[in-house]
Amino acid sequence: MSALIRRIISTAAAPAAIGPYSQAVVVDRTVYVSGQLGMDVASGQLVAGGVQAQAKQALINMGEILKAAGCGYENVVKTTVLLADINDFNNVNEVYKQFFTRNFPARAAYQVAALPRGGLVEIEAVAVLGPITDAS
Repeated sequence: MSALIRRIISTAAAPAAIGPYSQAVVVDRTVYVSGQLGMDVASGQLVAGGVQAQAKQALINMGEILKAAGCGYENVVKTTVLLADINDFNNVNEVYKQFFTRNFPARAAYQVAALPRGGLVEIEAVAVLGPITDAS
C-alpha cells in the first residue's frame, strides 16, 4: 500500500497557531482546518464587537487558510462550532449563512466551558480539494 502524503498548511494571512498545532493539514484531498477564533491577524487579539464580530473574523480567517490550501468555502463539507454560550447559536447562524450560502456543510455546535483567550466562538472545518459536483 502506498503512503498518503500529508501537507501542512500555513499562511500569514490568518493568525498563527497559538499552540502546538497547524493551521490546517491536507491528507490526500481532505483539508482539516484547525479551530479558528475571531482573532485579528495584525494584532493577534480577539476582535471587539461580541460574538457576531468574532464569528465573522473566525470565518474570514478560515477562508484565508482554505485559500492557502487551494480551495474555498464551497469545498467545506463539515464544520464544528464551539460556543462559550449556546444562547449565541442564532447570532452565529446569522453570520455563518453569509459565508455558507447553499448546500450547507454538515455541522455540529456545542457549548463549551471556555475557549482560548476568552473567545466567544471557535469554528473548525473539514474540506475537500478539487471541483465538487452536487448530485440532484
